[in-house]
Amino acid sequence: MKLMRAVFVLVGLGILGTLAMRSGEAAAQAATPTAAAAQPAKIGSSLIGKLEGPEIILDAKAYPKTFKEAPSLAAQVKAGKLPAVAKRLPETSQLFVVKPLHEIGKYGGNWRRAFTGPADHENGNRINSIDKILTFDYTGTKIIPSLARDWKVSDDGKTTTIFLRKGARWSDGKPLTADDFMFWYNEIYLNKNIVPTPFFEFQINGKDGTMRKIDDYTVAFDFPEPYDFFVYQLAGSTAIGAGFATRGAFQNFGGAYAPAHYLKQFLPKFSSEVAVNKKAKDLGFDSWVSLLKNRYSWALNNELPVMTPWKTVSPINTPTWSMERNPYFWAVDTAGNQLPYIDRITMTLAENTEVANLRAIAGEYDIQERHMGLAKLPVFLENAKKGNYTVHLDPSLNGSDAAIHIGNAYVADPEISRLLKNKDFRHALALGIDRDQLNEAFWLGVGTPGSVAPSPDTIYSPGPEWNKKWAVLDLKQANELLDKVGLTKKDADGYRARTDGKGRLRLEMVTVGGQFVPYTQVGEMIKQQWKKIGIDLDVKELERNLAFTRDNGNENQMITWANDGSEMIFLFPRHALPVDAAEAHMGMDYAKWYSSKGTSGKKPDDPEMLRAFDLFRNAFGMKEEDRIKNGKELWKIIVEQTWSIGTVGQSPAFMGVRIVKNNMGNVPERQVNAQHARTPHTSMPITFYFK
Repeated sequence: MKLMRAVFVLVGLGILGTLAMRSGEAAAQAATPTAAAAQPAKIGSSLIGKLEGPEIILDAKAYPKTFKEAPSLAAQVKAGKLPAVAKRLPETSQLFVVKPLHEIGKYGGNWRRAFTGPADHENGNRINSIDKILTFDYTGTKIIPSLARDWKVSDDGKTTTIFLRKGARWSDGKPLTADDFMFWYNEIYLNKNIVPTPFFEFQINGKDGTMRKIDDYTVAFDFPEPYDFFVYQLAGSTAIGAGFATRGAFQNFGGAYAPAHYLKQFLPKFSSEVAVNKKAKDLGFDSWVSLLKNRYSWALNNELPVMTPWKTVSPINTPTWSMERNPYFWAVDTAGNQLPYIDRITMTLAENTEVANLRAIAGEYDIQERHMGLAKLPVFLENAKKGNYTVHLDPSLNGSDAAIHIGNAYVADPEISRLLKNKDFRHALALGIDRDQLNEAFWLGVGTPGSVAPSPDTIYSPGPEWNKKWAVLDLKQANELLDKVGLTKKDADGYRARTDGKGRLRLEMVTVGGQFVPYTQVGEMIKQQWKKIGIDLDVKELERNLAFTRDNGNENQMITWANDGSEMIFLFPRHALPVDAAEAHMGMDYAKWYSSKGTSGKKPDDPEMLRAFDLFRNAFGMKEEDRIKNGKELWKIIVEQTWSIGTVGQSPAFMGVRIVKNNMGNVPERQVNAQHARTPHTSMPITFYFK
């Protein structure tokens, strides 16, 4: 039976109240999903279930005293290849203990997934992200311990102390201690050859933080001013808070700790620059820094010791990216079973997302949320019984799944550079988009047309009116604004002429192929829409790495990408403001200028961007009430200035279409779909199992 176009009931979202921050507990500044008001049942409404997830047990009195392990590891213990499980885990009082969502699972199995190539690090990173220092619970609203067993913020807010799990070990059996943190700080982070630009998350009001060792299992982060928000940086998807499972994506040497016993061999300090450069060139790298970058990636280097539940066996630059369980992983379930339950994860290369979706429809993947297309939903539903899977939808909170990020620092073509820096020109482009048409064509009508502002139900939302500001179709006003900026002449085809006499004005929009939203097709539709206001658009599809490399060189006039994570703007700002030198779609030179405190990059000549930078920088030392006010004002500036043009968002399109085989256990009906929660990490994939 042919399915009608799906129309979905999007679940309402409420706000978690402010909780007192204390050792081992904090409230995150995010929206909490709640039940929707009663509405008539529609096709697909049942696909958005109840938000649920596992419980992390924090009371050591409830921890198990005896332990069990996977049969494959038990066999290695029996053969004398591994120590007994109790000796591979942290001390009993130091364990990470999980109460699974539904039941104690079973060991074994191979989790089959799709990935799209060497740039698809996040596919595995998000599953393995438990190696962060702190993390969020399944609601995405409460900070909990992760790699660290606890933390404490000083009364003056200037020091955050981290307490490690005594007895925790790297995947090669070596102990994880405070020395691994100090090695990262002294030898990696402070080495300008490796990290030339400080992490803005490790600064307060532009002033650097420092790290010090208190004892073998305690480290402190010190700041010259109060920095209450720093625990959120440690828990979020940030350079300073990310474990190895996020570094693979950003390649930024972040994470605040590293395996000193392994990485010393690649650093000049521990031999000589001649020796490490020779080693690099012998292995095909141009310098020791390039070699270190490769060896630092858990996804590329299967020899790298990790703290993740699974470690790479076959690297990401091969047709099969495979991982197997870490025998020294430091978590157990409430029955004392060492986690994870699943033995192996195998990601098979899909030439493109179309292939990945077709394989999912055929039932070839066990759990897959990444790269699953919302446009395929009717086909997913039609084939669910045959493929023996269930479809779940997880709506997001960000404003736009396909934002048009303007290259504000683009300078290659002076005429276009001048126009892109003109607010009236940006407004005209925004008003020339028919978002309702995009929503119907590519979001099946389930998205929310609007600006880049986050959902009105999030705490930083400036108000629902800002979701529509400069984000409704108005051809008359768009044409008036284009005339105002001097683009009054048109050629015989009705396209506007450049003001420098060099013919037709033609803009270029870079789209990334093979991603969650069909960016190229969205771009082609916008091209047709902009034709009505006399703007000629060249849509250029590039591979992700190439597109982002062009970003880094300020070569893109515009690039289409989501603004996911921006709903927690102080935790993941890179899709809202150019402040993060690791990724900046709106102007890498500006991001370098901001993050280096003006020592590199280029200072924006836009006073409103500078005002936004000040609001952003000042927020981190503020108490929550004032920080929320800052966030609201910041979003008003971002929307008014339109440094990014929103299209359609607040939907399941971006990693919110989840295909789950019916034999998978402990998988939630609905999970938080957010960057800071590292979806699906907060659902604790370590507790998923094959029934």
